[in-house]
Amino acid sequence: MSKHYAVFGHPVAHSLSPRIHAAFGRQVGIPVDYVAIDAEPSTFEEALSAFAERGGAGANITSPLKEVAFTLCSDATERARRAGAANTLVRNGDTWHGDNTDGAGLVRDLTGRHALDLRARRTLLIGAGGAARGVAPELLDAGIGDLFIVNRTSHRTDALVDLLGQPGRVHPRYIDDLAALGEFDLIVNATSAGRAGQLLHLPPSLVGRRTAAVDLNYGEAAIPFLAWARANGCHDMIDGLGMLVEQAAISFARWHGVEPDTDPVYGELRAEHARLVTAD
Repeated sequence: MSKHYAVFGHPVAHSLSPRIHAAFGRQVGIPVDYVAIDAEPSTFEEALSAFAERGGAGANITSPLKEVAFTLCSDATERARRAGAANTLVRNGDTWHGDNTDGAGLVRDLTGRHALDLRARRTLLIGAGGAARGVAPELLDAGIGDLFIVNRTSHRTDALVDLLGQPGRVHPRYIDDLAALGEFDLIVNATSAGRAGQLLHLPPSLVGRRTAAVDLNYGEAAIPFLAWARANGCHDMIDGLGMLVEQAAISFARWHGVEPDTDPVYGELRAEHARLVTAD
Protein backbone atom coordinates (compact mmCIF):
# COMPACT_ATOMS: atom_id res chain seq x y z
CA MET A 1 0.00 0.00 0.00
CA SER A 2 1.33 3.44 -0.93
CA LYS A 3 1.99 5.93 1.87
CA HIS A 4 -0.18 8.99 2.27
CA TYR A 5 0.30 12.14 4.35
CA ALA A 6 -2.11 14.91 5.32
CA VAL A 7 -2.78 17.94 7.44
CA PHE A 8 -5.97 17.87 9.53
CA GLY A 9 -7.67 21.01 10.85
CA HIS A 10 -10.85 23.07 10.82
CA PRO A 11 -10.75 25.16 8.76
CA VAL A 12 -7.80 23.86 6.77
CA ALA A 13 -8.31 24.93 3.15
CA HIS A 14 -5.98 27.91 3.72
CA SER A 15 -3.09 25.70 4.88
CA LEU A 16 0.23 26.02 3.06
CA SER A 17 1.40 22.66 4.42
CA PRO A 18 0.61 20.67 1.22
CA ARG A 19 2.69 23.12 -0.84
CA ILE A 20 5.53 23.08 1.67
CA HIS A 21 5.77 19.30 1.86
CA ALA A 22 5.52 18.99 -1.93
CA ALA A 23 8.41 21.46 -2.25
CA PHE A 24 10.48 19.55 0.29
CA GLY A 25 9.81 16.33 -1.62
CA ARG A 26 10.98 17.84 -4.92
CA GLN A 27 14.08 19.17 -3.22
CA VAL A 28 15.20 15.78 -1.88
CA GLY A 29 13.80 13.64 -4.70
CA ILE A 30 10.97 11.97 -2.78
CA PRO A 31 7.45 11.95 -4.29
CA VAL A 32 5.09 13.11 -1.55
CA ASP A 33 1.34 12.44 -1.47
CA TYR A 34 0.10 15.08 0.99
CA VAL A 35 -3.40 16.60 1.18
CA ALA A 36 -5.51 18.78 3.48
CA ILE A 37 -8.42 17.12 5.31
CA ASP A 38 -11.04 19.22 7.08
CA ALA A 39 -12.28 17.66 10.32
CA GLU A 40 -14.03 19.11 13.35
CA PRO A 41 -13.10 17.85 16.83
CA SER A 42 -16.24 15.69 16.92
CA THR A 43 -15.38 13.93 13.65
CA PHE A 44 -11.59 13.94 13.84
CA GLU A 45 -11.09 10.46 15.33
CA GLU A 46 -13.25 8.88 12.64
CA ALA A 47 -11.49 10.86 9.88
CA LEU A 48 -8.07 9.91 11.20
CA SER A 49 -9.04 6.23 11.35
CA ALA A 50 -10.30 6.32 7.77
CA PHE A 51 -7.06 8.01 6.71
CA ALA A 52 -5.01 5.25 8.38
CA GLU A 53 -7.04 2.58 6.58
CA ARG A 54 -6.20 4.24 3.24
CA GLY A 55 -2.49 3.99 3.99
CA GLY A 56 -2.01 7.14 6.04
CA ALA A 57 1.57 7.07 7.31
CA GLY A 58 1.85 10.51 8.85
CA ALA A 59 -0.22 13.58 9.60
CA ASN A 60 0.21 17.15 10.66
CA ILE A 61 -2.43 18.55 12.99
CA THR A 62 -3.48 22.18 13.18
CA SER A 63 -6.14 24.17 15.06
CA PRO A 64 -8.36 23.14 16.79
CA LEU A 65 -7.30 19.48 16.89
CA LYS A 66 -3.87 19.34 18.53
CA GLU A 67 -5.02 18.41 22.02
CA VAL A 68 -7.50 15.85 20.68
CA ALA A 69 -4.76 14.37 18.51
CA PHE A 70 -2.56 13.86 21.55
CA THR A 71 -5.25 11.79 23.25
CA LEU A 72 -5.42 9.48 20.21
CA CYS A 73 -1.72 8.59 20.36
CA SER A 74 -0.59 5.32 21.91
CA ASP A 75 2.79 6.87 22.73
CA ALA A 76 4.38 10.28 22.32
CA THR A 77 7.66 12.16 22.49
CA GLU A 78 8.64 14.01 25.62
CA ARG A 79 7.94 17.37 23.99
CA ALA A 80 4.43 16.28 23.01
CA ARG A 81 3.78 15.05 26.54
CA ARG A 82 5.03 18.34 27.99
CA ALA A 83 2.66 20.19 25.70
CA GLY A 84 -0.29 17.86 26.09
CA ALA A 85 -0.77 18.41 22.37
CA ALA A 86 0.45 16.82 19.14
CA ASN A 87 0.95 18.47 15.76
CA THR A 88 2.77 15.55 14.10
CA LEU A 89 1.59 11.94 13.97
CA VAL A 90 3.63 8.97 12.78
CA ARG A 91 1.91 5.67 12.01
CA ASN A 92 3.51 2.88 14.01
CA GLY A 93 1.92 -0.45 13.08
CA ASP A 94 -1.71 -0.12 14.09
CA THR A 95 -1.25 2.92 16.33
CA TRP A 96 -0.20 6.55 16.17
CA HIS A 97 2.97 7.99 17.67
CA GLY A 98 2.66 11.67 18.59
CA ASP A 99 5.20 14.47 18.41
CA ASN A 100 5.04 18.25 18.65
CA THR A 101 7.36 20.19 16.34
CA ASP A 102 5.75 23.61 16.83
CA GLY A 103 8.01 24.88 19.60
CA ALA A 104 11.21 23.67 17.98
CA GLY A 105 10.09 25.25 14.71
CA LEU A 106 9.36 28.57 16.40
CA VAL A 107 12.69 28.70 18.24
CA ARG A 108 14.56 27.79 15.04
CA ASP A 109 12.86 30.63 13.19
CA LEU A 110 13.31 33.25 15.90
CA THR A 111 16.93 32.47 16.79
CA GLY A 112 18.17 31.38 13.37
CA ARG A 113 16.30 33.33 10.71
CA HIS A 114 15.58 36.44 12.79
CA ALA A 115 18.66 36.32 15.07
CA LEU A 116 16.67 36.97 18.24
CA ASP A 117 18.39 36.27 21.53
CA LEU A 118 15.58 34.79 23.61
CA ARG A 119 17.57 34.51 26.82
CA ALA A 120 16.03 36.22 29.86
CA ARG A 121 13.27 37.87 27.82
CA ARG A 122 10.25 38.65 29.95
CA THR A 123 7.54 36.98 27.89
CA LEU A 124 3.77 37.31 27.45
CA LEU A 125 1.97 34.38 25.82
CA ILE A 126 -1.54 35.20 24.64
CA GLY A 127 -3.63 32.04 24.38
CA ALA A 128 -3.64 28.67 26.11
CA GLY A 129 -4.87 26.26 23.42
CA GLY A 130 -2.97 23.75 21.33
CA ALA A 131 -0.71 26.32 19.67
CA ALA A 132 0.30 27.89 22.98
CA ARG A 133 0.87 24.47 24.53
CA GLY A 134 3.17 23.52 21.65
CA VAL A 135 5.49 26.50 21.95
CA ALA A 136 5.59 27.24 25.70
CA PRO A 137 7.92 24.39 26.76
CA GLU A 138 10.44 25.13 24.00
CA LEU A 139 10.47 28.85 24.80
CA LEU A 140 11.24 27.99 28.42
CA ASP A 141 14.01 25.62 27.30
CA ALA A 142 15.42 28.37 25.07
CA GLY A 143 16.05 30.44 28.18
CA ILE A 144 13.32 33.07 28.28
CA GLY A 145 12.77 34.77 31.62
CA ASP A 146 9.43 34.79 33.39
CA LEU A 147 6.48 33.65 31.29
CA PHE A 148 3.06 35.23 31.79
CA ILE A 149 0.07 33.48 30.17
CA VAL A 150 -3.30 35.08 29.49
CA ASN A 151 -6.35 33.62 27.80
CA ARG A 152 -10.03 34.47 27.45
CA THR A 153 -10.94 31.52 29.69
CA SER A 154 -8.96 31.41 32.91
CA HIS A 155 -9.31 27.66 33.48
CA ARG A 156 -7.39 27.02 30.24
CA THR A 157 -4.65 29.34 31.45
CA ASP A 158 -4.45 27.58 34.80
CA ALA A 159 -4.33 24.16 33.13
CA LEU A 160 -1.39 25.17 30.93
CA VAL A 161 0.51 26.71 33.84
CA ASP A 162 -0.02 23.53 35.87
CA LEU A 163 1.15 21.40 32.93
CA LEU A 164 4.37 23.39 32.54
CA GLY A 165 5.19 22.78 36.19
CA GLN A 166 7.38 25.83 36.88
CA PRO A 167 5.28 27.91 39.31
CA GLY A 168 8.11 30.29 40.17
CA ARG A 169 8.69 31.14 36.53
CA VAL A 170 5.32 30.69 34.79
CA HIS A 171 2.45 32.91 35.90
CA PRO A 172 -1.28 32.83 35.02
CA ARG A 173 -2.96 36.20 34.63
CA TYR A 174 -6.44 37.43 33.77
CA ILE A 175 -7.18 39.46 30.66
CA ASP A 176 -8.18 42.36 32.89
CA ASP A 177 -4.67 42.35 34.40
CA LEU A 178 -2.90 43.22 31.15
CA ALA A 179 -2.60 46.95 31.74
CA ALA A 180 -0.89 46.37 35.08
CA LEU A 181 1.71 43.84 33.88
CA GLY A 182 4.30 46.34 32.60
CA GLU A 183 6.62 45.90 29.62
CA PHE A 184 7.57 42.65 27.92
CA ASP A 185 10.58 41.77 25.80
CA LEU A 186 8.63 39.14 23.87
CA ILE A 187 4.89 39.00 23.15
CA VAL A 188 3.58 35.88 21.42
CA ASN A 189 0.07 35.71 20.01
CA ALA A 190 -1.02 32.07 20.01
CA THR A 191 -4.74 32.71 19.46
CA SER A 192 -6.68 32.33 16.23
CA ALA A 193 -8.66 35.53 16.79
CA GLY A 194 -6.96 37.19 13.83
CA ARG A 195 -8.71 34.84 11.43
CA ALA A 196 -11.91 36.70 12.19
CA GLY A 197 -10.12 40.05 12.11
CA GLN A 198 -10.42 40.24 15.89
CA LEU A 199 -7.86 40.82 18.62
CA LEU A 200 -7.88 41.13 22.37
CA HIS A 201 -7.60 44.70 23.56
CA LEU A 202 -3.88 45.01 24.23
CA PRO A 203 -2.63 48.10 26.06
CA PRO A 204 0.40 50.00 24.67
CA SER A 205 2.04 49.70 28.09
CA LEU A 206 3.05 46.11 27.19
CA VAL A 207 5.61 47.42 24.71
CA GLY A 208 9.17 48.27 25.72
CA ARG A 209 12.31 49.42 23.93
CA ARG A 210 13.24 45.99 22.53
CA THR A 211 9.89 44.21 22.41
CA ALA A 212 9.57 41.52 19.77
CA ALA A 213 5.98 40.76 18.73
CA VAL A 214 5.44 37.28 17.29
CA ASP A 215 2.21 35.96 15.81
CA LEU A 216 1.99 32.20 15.32
CA ASN A 217 -0.48 32.87 12.49
CA TYR A 218 0.57 33.88 9.00
CA GLY A 219 -1.08 35.73 6.12
CA GLU A 220 -4.26 37.68 6.77
CA ALA A 221 -4.76 36.09 10.19
CA ALA A 222 -1.56 37.77 11.45
CA ILE A 223 -2.49 41.27 10.27
CA PRO A 224 -4.45 42.56 13.32
CA PHE A 225 -1.82 41.66 15.93
CA LEU A 226 1.16 42.79 13.85
CA ALA A 227 -0.64 46.04 13.00
CA TRP A 228 -1.05 46.65 16.74
CA ALA A 229 2.63 45.85 17.26
CA ARG A 230 3.71 48.27 14.52
CA ALA A 231 1.43 51.05 15.76
CA ASN A 232 2.82 50.72 19.28
CA GLY A 233 6.49 50.71 18.35
CA CYS A 234 7.59 47.09 18.77
CA HIS A 235 11.22 46.58 17.79
CA ASP A 236 10.54 43.34 15.87
CA MET A 237 7.36 42.09 14.21
CA ILE A 238 7.36 38.47 13.07
CA ASP A 239 4.56 36.32 11.68
CA GLY A 240 4.27 32.54 11.80
CA LEU A 241 5.37 31.73 8.24
CA GLY A 242 8.93 30.85 9.23
CA MET A 243 7.74 28.75 12.13
CA LEU A 244 5.34 26.92 9.78
CA VAL A 245 8.16 26.02 7.39
CA GLU A 246 10.55 25.00 10.17
CA GLN A 247 8.08 22.78 12.01
CA ALA A 248 7.14 21.20 8.68
CA ALA A 249 10.79 20.38 8.01
CA ILE A 250 11.07 18.58 11.36
CA SER A 251 7.89 16.62 10.58
CA PHE A 252 9.22 15.80 7.10
CA ALA A 253 12.43 14.43 8.61
CA ARG A 254 10.44 12.27 11.04
CA TRP A 255 8.55 10.69 8.14
CA HIS A 256 11.18 10.46 5.42
CA GLY A 257 14.49 10.36 7.26
CA VAL A 258 16.01 13.38 5.53
CA GLU A 259 16.03 17.03 6.63
CA PRO A 260 15.15 19.49 3.84
CA ASP A 261 16.64 22.95 3.36
CA THR A 262 14.00 25.39 4.60
CA ASP A 263 15.44 28.65 3.25
CA PRO A 264 14.44 28.26 -0.43
CA VAL A 265 10.88 27.24 0.49
CA TYR A 266 10.53 30.05 3.03
CA GLY A 267 11.97 32.56 0.56
CA GLU A 268 9.49 31.59 -2.15
CA LEU A 269 6.50 31.82 0.18
CA ARG A 270 7.69 35.12 1.68
CA ALA A 271 8.16 36.66 -1.77
CA GLU A 272 4.70 35.51 -2.79
CA HIS A 273 3.20 37.00 0.37
CA ALA A 274 4.96 40.31 -0.35
CA ARG A 275 3.50 40.40 -3.85
CA LEU A 276 -0.01 39.81 -2.51
CA VAL A 277 0.38 42.61 0.05
CA THR A 278 1.63 44.96 -2.69
CA ALA A 279 -1.27 44.01 -4.95
CA ASP A 280 -3.73 44.87 -2.17
